[in-house]
Amino acid sequence: MQAIHNIAEILAQKGITHAIISPGSRCAPLTIALVRHPKITTRSISDERSAGFIALGLAQTLKEPVVLLCTSGSAALNYGPAIAEAFYRNIPLIVLTADRPTEWIDQLDGQTIRQQNIFGQHVKASYHIPADHTHPDQIWFINRSVNEAVNIANAATKGPVHLNIALREPLYPGSEIVFDPNSRIIEKSAIQNQLTASAWKVLANEIQSYQTILIVAGQDSLDNNLIKQLNALQEQYNIVVVGDIISNVSSVKNVIKHHDVFISKQGLARLKPDLLLTIGLSLISKGLKQFIRNNKPKAHWHIQNANSIADTFQTLTRHIATDPMYFLENIKLLEIQKAASQKNFWDAWQKEEVTAKKSLHSFFETQVFGEFETVKEVIDCLNDDTILHLSNSMTVRYANIIGTNKTMEVMANRGTSGIDGSTSTAIGASLANDKMHILLTGDMAFFYDRNALWNKYLKPNLKIVVLNNHAGGIFRIIDGPKNQPELEEYFETSQSLNAKHTAEDHQMAYFKATTREEFHNLLPVFLAEAGKPALFEIMTDSKTNAAIFEEYKERCR
Repeated sequence: MQAIHNIAEILAQKGITHAIISPGSRCAPLTIALVRHPKITTRSISDERSAGFIALGLAQTLKEPVVLLCTSGSAALNYGPAIAEAFYRNIPLIVLTADRPTEWIDQLDGQTIRQQNIFGQHVKASYHIPADHTHPDQIWFINRSVNEAVNIANAATKGPVHLNIALREPLYPGSEIVFDPNSRIIEKSAIQNQLTASAWKVLANEIQSYQTILIVAGQDSLDNNLIKQLNALQEQYNIVVVGDIISNVSSVKNVIKHHDVFISKQGLARLKPDLLLTIGLSLISKGLKQFIRNNKPKAHWHIQNANSIADTFQTLTRHIATDPMYFLENIKLLEIQKAASQKNFWDAWQKEEVTAKKSLHSFFETQVFGEFETVKEVIDCLNDDTILHLSNSMTVRYANIIGTNKTMEVMANRGTSGIDGSTSTAIGASLANDKMHILLTGDMAFFYDRNALWNKYLKPNLKIVVLNNHAGGIFRIIDGPKNQPELEEYFETSQSLNAKHTAEDHQMAYFKATTREEFHNLLPVFLAEAGKPALFEIMTDSKTNAAIFEEYKERCR
C-alpha cells in the first residue's frame, strides 16, 4: 500500500491542507493515510451528500482544493449534487472514491457498482487506479495521476476532479505507515492570458462606435481590488455597473443593486446599452436576463479566463479570454471617451435605482409581519465582516431584491440552484475561519439538509435563520403552480415540522419568533450568542407571504 499512502504525501506537498472523509472500510488505506499525515486536517462526516457540500463550502472559503473521500458503492453517488455545484461554480475538489477490484464489478458482491466515470461530465477529469499498486509502472501511474488531478483542479477554470481507486484486501496496515518525502511532484506554471497590443487596438477601434456601456457582474467571490477598479471606472467614464447580491460588488459606490425592483417595468428601452460587458458567473435576476434578451445590445463582450463560456443573454459577440481584473485595470487602452450620451445613460439608470430604493424601504411600513421583511431586517443588522449564506428558492430572491450596502461576502449555491446542500455549505465555510457565518434559509431547504448538523464540528460562529412557513412558498408566487389544484400537496409539499428539536439534538441555542415584536426583541440576542451555534426560527404563513410579495410586485409594475 505504499503507493496509496503516498497519495496523501503528494496532496500535502501540492498544498492541500483539508480533507472531508466519510466512514467506510474499503477506503481505509486512504483514510488512515490522510488522518495520519501531519500537514492535512481531516474531518469525519457520515452523510456523503452533506460531506460533499461541506467540502465545497470549505474550498470556496479557503480558495484552495479540498479532498473528499468515501468508500465504495452508492456512497460515491451521494457526492453528485455537490460535485455538480462545484463544477458550475469553478470550485476545486479532489474527489477520491474507493472501489472494489475490477473483476468483482457486476458480480453481486457487496457495495460494488460501476464507479468508473461515475460523475460523467460534471468533473474536469476522471482517473481510474486499478488494484495493482506494486508494479513500477503502476506506481508511476498513480503518482502521475494524482499530480495531474491536482494541477487540473487548480487550473485557470478551477473545478472538481475524480480519482477512483480500486483497493484489494487486506485494507488495514499491520504497523505504522510511512510517507515518502521524495514522492515526485509535478508542478504546473500558472498561465496569465494577456492581450497583445494589436488585440487592444482592435477592441479600441470597435468600442468607439458604441455610445453607451453597461457592466453586469455575475456571481463571484468578494474582491476588494475589483470593487476599487469598478469605482474608478464609474468616476472616469460614468459606466453603469449592475450586480446581483451574489456578485459581491454591492459596496461599489453607485452600483445598481435594486434592478429586480424596476427592471420588469414597461418603457425602459432607454436603459438598453450599446455595449454590454459581463464578468462573473450566473445571475439570480430573471427580470434582468429577460430585459437584456428583449433589448439586445449592439455588442456583448464577456471577460472570463476560460475555454468556454455561456451565452446567457443570447447576445454574445466576443469572448475575451483573460482575467477580468487584468482587463479592467488596462481598460484605459481602449481610449474610452467621456461622452454626454454615457452621462445621460448613467442618469437614467440612477433615477430608477433611487426610486426603487425608496419604494422598497417604505413598502414594509404598511405590511403585516412576513418573511420578506425578516430577510431585510437580518441583512440590515449584519456587519461588514460577516459572511452571509443564502439558500435557494425565495430566500435568495428576497435578498437579491433587498440588496446590501456592506462589504460582507455573500455566498449561495447558484451553480445548480438546488436546495439540497445550503446548510452543509455554510457549515463547511464556517470551518475555514472565525468570522460570523449566518445562513438565511427556508424551511424546505433546512429540513432537506438536516444531516448537515450531524457532526461534531459545529462552531459558535455559525448562525442559522430558518424562515418556516411550513411549505415551499415559492410555488405560491411563481406563475403556473399557484393556480393548480395540486398546489399544496405536490408543489408546496406542506409540512408541520419545526426546528426546535433539531437545534436541541445538536446543542444549538434556539430562538423562535411568531410576531414582529418577538422577532425584533430576539434578533439582537440571537446575533450576540457567542457560546454555541445558534438557530432562529421565524414562523410565518405561506399565504400571507404570497400576498405580501404579490402586492410588492404590483407596486413595482
